[in-house]
Amino acid sequence: MRHRFYLKPRREQLQIQLMIGFFVLLVILVTFYISWKSGVYWVGGVVFGIILSVIAPFFDTPSLKKSGDLIYYSPLFLAEKPQDGKIILHGGTLFDYVFVIDRRTNGKQRTNFILQQYLEGLLNLIEVNQNKKTENFKISGTSYIINERTAQRVGFKVVKTDFLQKAILMVNYFNVLLTYSIAKGSLSFPKLSDTKTFETTIDKLIKQKDFIRDLNEKLKDNQTNR
Repeated sequence: MRHRFYLKPRREQLQIQLMIGFFVLLVILVTFYISWKSGVYWVGGVVFGIILSVIAPFFDTPSLKKSGDLIYYSPLFLAEKPQDGKIILHGGTLFDYVFVIDRRTNGKQRTNFILQQYLEGLLNLIEVNQNKKTENFKISGTSYIINERTAQRVGFKVVKTDFLQKAILMVNYFNVLLTYSIAKGSLSFPKLSDTKTFETTIDKLIKQKDFIRDLNEKLKDNQTNR
């Protein structure tokens, strides 16, 4: 897997997390001190919440991967462990974007790369499940990167995003903001109203496998020839 974090030795991974943790702790302490000295105590609480939202994926994602509760099907396409006939998909987290996205690329190239990683992840998901008794497993995911037309072409249908998912995105807005800005190559403010939830089944994805493979290869060729 072409993920710079996981390609590093375990010792170096821990060192990176310790450095991040130390920096975050320093920022929190400084913020609390400024809040205490100024008497504006709510600022410390707000900053603390924002920092936790931003920093959480750098610890949660590797931990969930190690426990098997989160499965990588490509460096920017993850899924929760199948449960009760359902598979929940996730695009890469902020943690993944930091360690996977090539900083030398522009916004359009990054968006195409992310889409290609989604397609590659779908192909791997199909490969893992097509010979199992999971054809009717419901697959769902929420994205503000992929558009409705592309999703429908690979076998998904758009469904209403539930209130809980919208609330989670609002609480984690600064996390989403940074992830979206990395994807676009510059500071960009995502419209949470554009977020869409997509659903399908393994069986429907299998039927679209050839189309997904062809589109994936086309995007990979574009990356090679740029």
